[in-house]
Amino acid sequence: MQGTHTPKGYPRSSFPGGTMSDCCTPDGSCSTGAAKGTTTATEDGIATVYTVTGMTCDHCKSSVTEAVSGIGGVLSVDVDVKTGRVSVTTAEEPDDTAFAKAVDEAGYELTGRAV
Repeated sequence: MQGTHTPKGYPRSSFPGGTMSDCCTPDGSCSTGAAKGTTTATEDGIATVYTVTGMTCDHCKSSVTEAVSGIGGVLSVDVDVKTGRVSVTTAEEPDDTAFAKAVDEAGYELTGRAV
């Protein structure tokens, strides 16, 4: 949901009304200047692609990447904001519930595995 999330790692009090109202601009760019880039797998593992809603900019990408990267066993994360896909490589079979919780806590919704 555009403009209604407070990114992980930022105190709610630092944004008017406790939310980040100007994070995502209408053209999909990020007004916060968040870093771009993804983590690349360096080891073989299990690749899983999830669908995530609510991402609109590079800051959203960074927030989801950070949240998913914090799950044990994750080797790499690649977030594609335009398609709403999050590709994850894990050492073992991923725990979908753990991924859904991490994405939710970052302010987005994991709707399931991509088809």
